[in-house]
Amino acid sequence: MKDSLLREIYERYSQEIYLYIFSLCKNKALAEDIMQETFLKALLSLPDFNSNLRAWLYKVARNMTLNELKKEKRSALLDEEKYPYEDFYMSDERIMLLNALSKLKKEKREVLVLQYVLGLSQREIAEILGISFENARVLSFRAKKELKAYLEGK
Repeated sequence: MKDSLLREIYERYSQEIYLYIFSLCKNKALAEDIMQETFLKALLSLPDFNSNLRAWLYKVARNMTLNELKKEKRSALLDEEKYPYEDFYMSDERIMLLNALSKLKKEKREVLVLQYVLGLSQREIAEILGISFENARVLSFRAKKELKAYLEGK
């Protein structure tokens, strides 16, 4: 029972969790390791689980990634590896968008990636980041405004 449930959860969320982790650490191997650890933690915690599973997985992945970056003293701004979802953005406009996203501060970029790339609601984003819904909404608004300014060359 538990194995089939974990398999279903893994199949449903693993790709988006990986993309999210990679957007934080910019390292494919580290992102894969953290994703596996996130699902291992899910396996160990499933019997006690009674919350929004998707948001909880993101929160676990985020905490594990930030802890690993601190522990390993890795930079979250490495540019040598491209985003794994960059292949989906072949047009010049999409490439410009990714470049503009990379200029945003980490927390603003994270909110936009969670909201528009991974499709999470602002309530889920607030839960993942440990902030209020209103703070998530304002952060998203400011990030979009700043992104627009970058794209317009202001």
